Amino acid sequence: MMAGLGIHHVSVLVSDTRRALDFYHGVLGLPLEHSRPDTGFPGAWLRIGQQQLHLLELPEQLAASRATGHGGRDHHFAMLVNDLDGLRQALEVHGIAYTPSRSGRRALFCRDPDGNAVEIVEQEVT
Repeated sequence: MMAGLGIHHVSVLVSDTRRALDFYHGVLGLPLEHSRPDTGFPGAWLRIGQQQLHLLELPEQLAASRATGHGGRDHHFAMLVNDLDGLRQALEVHGIAYTPSRSGRRALFCRDPDGNAVEIVEQEVT
């Protein structure tokens, strides 16, 4: 029987790759992944640990999606960080709104410039 080995990447729709990179690379600090092939449309790949985040510049598809108020009740992806307080400060410096996780965990939700929900979870130290 085939078993999943892990998540390779998550894709999010964006309306402007440069603006999205300002958020994901500039604010969240994700490094660029330079192995993206020519897909016939703009976008970028970034690294999150051993996984990747793919930005797909497809504004017509993005316009068809709807976002709810709190990111935890919307389609989203979650990434681990080792310093939630530092990341919270970066969001505040850049004027990016966020809400704490309603579960009580050390986590928060924010949205990228296109309204995609991003959950940021502090990794538990064991």
